[in-house]
Amino acid sequence: MKRRNLIKALGAVTVAGTLSACKPKEQECGKAQSAGKIHKWKMVTAWPKNFPALGTGANFLAEKITKMSGGRITITVYGGGELVPPLEVFDAVSAGTAQMGHAGSYYWKGKVPEAQFFGAVPFGMNAQEMNAWLYHGEGLELWTELYSKHNLVPFPVGQTGVQMGGWFNKEINSMEDIQGLVMRIPGLGGEVFKRAGGSPKLLPGSELFTSLQTGNIDATEWVGPYNDLAFGFYQAAKYYYYPGWHEPTACLEGIVNKEAYDALEDDLKEIIKIACMSANQNMLSDFTAKNRSALDTLINEHHVQLRQYPTEVLEEFKKHAKIVFDEVGNTSQMGKRIYNSYKTFASQTKSWLDISEKAYFKAR
Repeated sequence: MKRRNLIKALGAVTVAGTLSACKPKEQECGKAQSAGKIHKWKMVTAWPKNFPALGTGANFLAEKITKMSGGRITITVYGGGELVPPLEVFDAVSAGTAQMGHAGSYYWKGKVPEAQFFGAVPFGMNAQEMNAWLYHGEGLELWTELYSKHNLVPFPVGQTGVQMGGWFNKEINSMEDIQGLVMRIPGLGGEVFKRAGGSPKLLPGSELFTSLQTGNIDATEWVGPYNDLAFGFYQAAKYYYYPGWHEPTACLEGIVNKEAYDALEDDLKEIIKIACMSANQNMLSDFTAKNRSALDTLINEHHVQLRQYPTEVLEEFKKHAKIVFDEVGNTSQMGKRIYNSYKTFASQTKSWLDISEKAYFKAR
């Protein structure tokens, strides 16, 4: 009897001690409960579903976030037009129709002109410089401030590297060939093209082949050989120009609805940040690895004629680019801060790249 009573007493003490040790403070208890919450998100994109590099880049990002979060964030990816039209991603995420978007900031030229500096700047910084400005300069900080009033949190989620100059149905030998030419070309590049006498159009990727084939446009740029081969542009135009003066890289954006982002636990916010950084590097590597073989296919199998832009044309574009930058960079006080930061950083990195990357490429 005494032994049984002793065992009961010890059991009671053990249980009480365990409950006491496990009893969290109210704040810790709330965290423990929220740690089990599942966030089901939608990601809308500006790209065709599963399109190489761009669409698959969105898939890569969604998968990384889901895996790294242990399933606490699950993301369903929608191609352009599946849930919202490709060029309405910004508004959809801002309004909360979707929690996340995957697109390019220069598509929102009419809504947020300053955002173009975070997408692609003609004759501007390449992918390596752009990442340096965003992560270790003021770039991402300014981008976040700019988007905050639109209920959005931006992240870089992909770099294309230097793009191609575009597909044309005729050769470009002088500025006369640019006059009146209808070309799909977005953002700052489109405005430069317009100032030089061309007629720019903004069209989503899904419409480009038909528009080029039917003569709705005379020329189009998209990205580079890897993506352009997938769209089959070689069937609608035979002249393929370089370099991509208008997009020395395109920095793609992952935009998150601010309310949805603020509702996340701190560790999940960090997971999104790191997953976006991973996607950013992965896309640049993907393009770098696959552009060369795709270009070989275009030239050797489809007999595309590779052409370099005449120096005269590039110099004229560059002249207009400086004017456009000054105008867009002075549309607002925020625009001026972004432009000055971009311009200063580009100038500083150029002096280093001239004796490092540039000198090395020349020596190699």
